[in-house]
Amino acid sequence: MDITITPKKLRGTVAAIPSKSAAHRLLISAAFADNATTLVCPDTNRDIEATADCLQALGAEISRNERGYTVAPIQVIPETAALNCCESGSTLRFLLPIVGALGVDATFLMAGRLPSRPLSPLWEEMERMGCTLTRPTANTLRCEGQLQQGAYTIDGSVSSQFITGLLFALSLIPGKTHLTITGKIESRPYITMTKQAMALFGAPQYHSPGEISVEGDWSNGAFWLAAQALGSDLTVTGLDPESTQGDRAVAEILPQLAKGAPTVSAADIPDLVPILAVTAAAKHGAVFTDIQRLRIKESDRVASTIAMVEALGGKAEATESTLTVLGTGLQGGTVDACNDHRIAMSAAIASTVCSAPVIILGGECVKKSYPGFWEEFSRLGGNYEQHLR
Repeated sequence: MDITITPKKLRGTVAAIPSKSAAHRLLISAAFADNATTLVCPDTNRDIEATADCLQALGAEISRNERGYTVAPIQVIPETAALNCCESGSTLRFLLPIVGALGVDATFLMAGRLPSRPLSPLWEEMERMGCTLTRPTANTLRCEGQLQQGAYTIDGSVSSQFITGLLFALSLIPGKTHLTITGKIESRPYITMTKQAMALFGAPQYHSPGEISVEGDWSNGAFWLAAQALGSDLTVTGLDPESTQGDRAVAEILPQLAKGAPTVSAADIPDLVPILAVTAAAKHGAVFTDIQRLRIKESDRVASTIAMVEALGGKAEATESTLTVLGTGLQGGTVDACNDHRIAMSAAIASTVCSAPVIILGGECVKKSYPGFWEEFSRLGGNYEQHLR
């Protein structure tokens, strides 16, 4: 589906959708609790649904209603399971160590760019501690064997998702376990989120809190906050200023972009870079450092962000570790979303400061994290037409 947007400022109040990052962690915790848990999560997306489906494959009973999810915990661990992760990196990287801890002979199904996204050094550490991992086909991953108690070590510089997966796994392994994280830890706030979710359930015992609400998502709220910073008359509700989400940093970075051309580290906020790049192009520019991990997201997010900015009439360039966006302003043009939800939504917000139409190729990819984005965009005054290919 391609989207053609006629530039227009937005106006109104928009509520932040539930945090995808929090929902993954709370669903997993609930699946191992002693009793059923109600998870208040009125909006969902493909990634959250992938985690829920995979937990059901492992024996949890999860039902969906208009308020959210009811999770009846796993009672009997299956000997074998097929887990469809779709395109969700969080689902795969969280659940791979978990099935290893449970000793399930599991086959993971993957789609999109997920099969090519890195699993090292998690792969090697799991094999060292008792599992056998293989790739039967290009789009599948098989995990056999069982993780043993002992001392685990993981390099924190590749993905915090590996650490989250191991934290859950080690809580499920009988006996003494210990995790040592080496190197520079990327996206540290998301490790804190994992520990908080586990603490809510009293891990490693995992007692159900009964009912718990998923907090608002700063990652997707950032698009509306950026639109506000670019001149739209928007009010964004449902975001906790005390949240441990790394992308809460957007509230501090947007004012910096309004004042000048700051240097911003992307180490803890890789998901914010596309929308911050759009904002920087429309303002005074910016330099983003520590961008290496952006190349292994849903798209090569360095290349796709540069392509988006330049397609809209701006100027951006990159080195191995930095992305520089000039404050040239944006005019409009055709953007290939590259099947990356954050590129599609960033281009949509960019339209609010463009003088010519913005065409987004593959605009349906927003379903990965924000299925209702186009509906909200329209409700807030966005003027767009969709075209089926």
